[in-house]
Amino acid sequence: MSEYAQMELNPRGAVKSESPLAMTRARIAQSASPQEARVVVCEKAFLGHLVLRGNAGDAAFRAGVERALGLALPLEMGPLSLDEARGVSLQWMSPDEWLLIVPQGQEFAAEAALRGQLTGHYAVMNASGGQTLLELSGPCVRELLMKCTPYDVHPRHFPVGKGVTSVFAKSSAVIRRVAEARWELVIRRSFADYLFSWILDAAEEFGVYVASGASARPASHGAARELATEAR
Repeated sequence: MSEYAQMELNPRGAVKSESPLAMTRARIAQSASPQEARVVVCEKAFLGHLVLRGNAGDAAFRAGVERALGLALPLEMGPLSLDEARGVSLQWMSPDEWLLIVPQGQEFAAEAALRGQLTGHYAVMNASGGQTLLELSGPCVRELLMKCTPYDVHPRHFPVGKGVTSVFAKSSAVIRRVAEARWELVIRRSFADYLFSWILDAAEEFGVYVASGASARPASHGAARELATEAR
């Protein structure tokens, strides 16, 4: 087995964690409340983002992932493996790569659970500090996305439960539809400020509200152990 180092990317204590949008400020006219807005933008900061690599054709690898996470491994682009009750999702990114997103503070336990169940040739990388998730909700989100990406977001082509990586503005993003009027964008830290500003500018005509995220504080150590406990 190769040597590896596992570490917390959002440490608790004296060191303060900052989201990719910590210094970004909205510079557009906002609706007075989310109820008045046709588009609501909310950063879900400090979620756990892990990149999993392995052989999808290996039955032992697929079974190990399902034991560790309680989710089936997606084998093609599009369908998400999603457990909204636990806030855990697994998305196909390429034939041997998947993106795992878990609640804040659970990334360490998720990595440990995977390493405890997988053998052979695989890799798990904690990328939590390198990207963030924006939630877009409201009746005009699809119209907003049509201004931002060339990918077809019509409901016939982009049903609930689908996720893809596509061009977004002059960058790229992972686009996921998790409910009828609720979408998610996974964006890289280096483009976060640019894409956030682009989205707000594009959404201003519809009426936009920037909401504070529920994931504003690191989770307790007890919550961080939940995923590993459920996987046993």
